[in-house]
Order: sequence, then structure tokens, then C-alpha cells
Amino acid sequence: MPTSDPHTHVIDYRAAEQLLAARDPRGAVKLLDSVIAAHPENTAARLLRARAFFAAAQLRPAELEFELVLEREPDNAFAHFALARTFERSGRPEQAKRHFRLAAALDPKPEYLRAARFDTPPGSDRRETGQDQREQRDQPPEDGGA
Repeated sequence: MPTSDPHTHVIDYRAAEQLLAARDPRGAVKLLDSVIAAHPENTAARLLRARAFFAAAQLRPAELEFELVLEREPDNAFAHFALARTFERSGRPEQAKRHFRLAAALDPKPEYLRAARFDTPPGSDRRETGQDQREQRDQPPEDGGA
């Protein structure tokens, strides 16, 4: 059994970042499982694992991880945005809309503001073309610098 020390976990975390960037989200999840088992309070590792689950189309585990991050950091705009993308991809637009708007309110980045669709009147669902929306929805959220 490999040794489990803080240095190993930092190395595993950094390697998981690289695997996710190289489009190997399942490999990233495997590395992050041991990091989170040793440090369940590590929000950065949970956020990275949530992104990896999303990239692997494991939407329910992604949702649970993003929600856990938000329990600990309710003002994390990126986590709200990523959770909204997860809800959107799961076919839950009303839940997505709420978190898109929270993300935009916390951090008025153009990407968050566009997703929040504040210019859309209530009851109207003006959206981008179906293809554009599917392409955007299926891309894993990029870490917002958190």
C-alpha cells in the first residue's frame, strides 16, 4: 500500500489537475478519491473532483460535490455556475437558472451574466440556438480561479 502523507496528496491533486486538463476525468477522480479520503475538508479537492465528475458525465456525483462545496462556501460563484451547468445538463432548467443567477450576482463575469439571462422576461425562455446551447452545456466548467 502506498504511503499516505501530505506530500503524496499534493502530488495526487496536481496530477489530477493535469489529467482533467488532458481530458481524463476518470483518472482524475481516482486520484482525488484518496486525497479526499485523507482530507474530507479540502474544498479545492472536492471542487476539482466535481469538475471531473461533470467532465465524465457523472452528473449526480458532480451535483453532490458542487452542493457540498456550496455548503462550505456559499459565496463561491464558480461552484454556483458549475452546479447550474450540471442542472442544465441534467434537464433541470429552473434549478439551473437559480444558480446561474446566484453566480452572476456574486461575480458579474460576462460568462455568468450571459448564462443568468437577466434580460429574459419571466415566462419567456429565449435561448441560444439548440446546437450552441448543447455544445456549451456539455463542456466541463473551467475553474473560475477558485
